[in-house]
Amino acid sequence: MALLEVDNLQTHFRTPDGGVNRAVDGLSFSVEAGETVAIVGESGCGKSVTSMSILRLIPEPPGKIAGQIRFNGKNLLEMSDREMRAIRGNEISMIFQEPMTSLNPVLSIGNQIGEALVLHQGLSKREAEAKAVEMLTLVGIPAPDKRVKEYPHQLSGGMRQRVMIAIALACNPKLLIADEPTTALDVTIQAQILDLMRDLKHRVGAAIVLITHDLGVVAEVAERVIVMYAGRKVEEAPVGELFNNPKHPYTKGLLGAVPKLGSSLTGESTRLAEIPGLVPSLKNKIQGCVFAGRCPEATELCREINPALELKAPRHQAACHYATKEAVAA
Repeated sequence: MALLEVDNLQTHFRTPDGGVNRAVDGLSFSVEAGETVAIVGESGCGKSVTSMSILRLIPEPPGKIAGQIRFNGKNLLEMSDREMRAIRGNEISMIFQEPMTSLNPVLSIGNQIGEALVLHQGLSKREAEAKAVEMLTLVGIPAPDKRVKEYPHQLSGGMRQRVMIAIALACNPKLLIADEPTTALDVTIQAQILDLMRDLKHRVGAAIVLITHDLGVVAEVAERVIVMYAGRKVEEAPVGELFNNPKHPYTKGLLGAVPKLGSSLTGESTRLAEIPGLVPSLKNKIQGCVFAGRCPEATELCREINPALELKAPRHQAACHYATKEAVAA
């Protein structure tokens, strides 16, 4: 049994005009204990809504979550609010996208790390502060005894992100959800944060769901990749297989838009590929393939019938009528 199993997740939002925005529309995936799975796609494809749905942080109304989200065999959507509060920050933790807006500006760093320890682990305030110093040391923040008494505005962006990781890991969660953990950081700090996450994963043994649009980050840390488009999963494969042998036209477009280091020196064209057109509106039920309107290979079949996710190669799924299918062992 997988640590996390998401089955036919549908997260929809009622709009003021009475319509429905299908932010996530029938997503299924699983995460094994200790595994790092990346969910990629452009802005608005449903990545962050998926992560918020797992922790049941979607306000209802206007949002509504349907399907099944099983963690350690238990359906999180059937749990009471009290049971979910016992899981959030304890067994499942999340690193949010913007540390400056996620951290409380009027609470010290020590108080913010210690809050979850007092609530979930039953530590005293003194014990929680000592543990906070230990966590700051673990995530590589210098002078932790001093930093634990400081406030978010006194720290750099990289340090604030490290504090977010310290808070997320304080209770030794089984699952860590990282939503764009390197956004707005310069490349040097990005590399440090990725190294830190990789190191901490081996130390604490947590599984990681990495939400990102940065394929370079995916190549660095992920073992398996899920590609989302317009609220649906269009491809899933081990990271090496996806980069070397993409099956879905959208995935090929994403990889084609990645700058290639040294291409100007080798005489290759330095012009980046682009995906023409716009993402379809999620307010309307999309008939056929969600990518058909932008796909150079689309036919009438694509516009009329939504392709099912099929195994196209070992451990490699894609939702495309025309994706090449390789021999798959029974």
